[in-house]
Amino acid sequence: VQLQASGGGLVQAGGSLRLSCAASGRTFSNYNMGWFRQAPGKEREFVGGIRWNGRSTDYADSVKGRFTISRDNAKNTVYLQMNSLKPEDTAVYYCAAREGALVRETTWYDYWGQGTQVTVSS
Repeated sequence: VQLQASGGGLVQAGGSLRLSCAASGRTFSNYNMGWFRQAPGKEREFVGGIRWNGRSTDYADSVKGRFTISRDNAKNTVYLQMNSLKPEDTAVYYCAAREGALVRETTWYDYWGQGTQVTVSS
């Protein structure tokens, strides 16, 4: 499956952004979807994930209560709504797909989008 992330940009602290990840090539609803981010000089980290049917989500503690993941299988798209953004949320954000269980480990995801930059100014 091919993934295309979009929606990044520059926002002030306290603001909001919504990222999108459009999938193509295979049956989107077969895949659990994850969002990850990587800040300069840091390892890529799990942000959140959603099961193939949208009925279960998982979030990193650092974003819980501020970020929301949703998906529209009819549109082959997964979203990451980011509210109350903080400067420490600045990173390149990636979407990823895998079949099987919803997991947090980066290496267990099979397909990756190209990333979209999110910059939060203080």
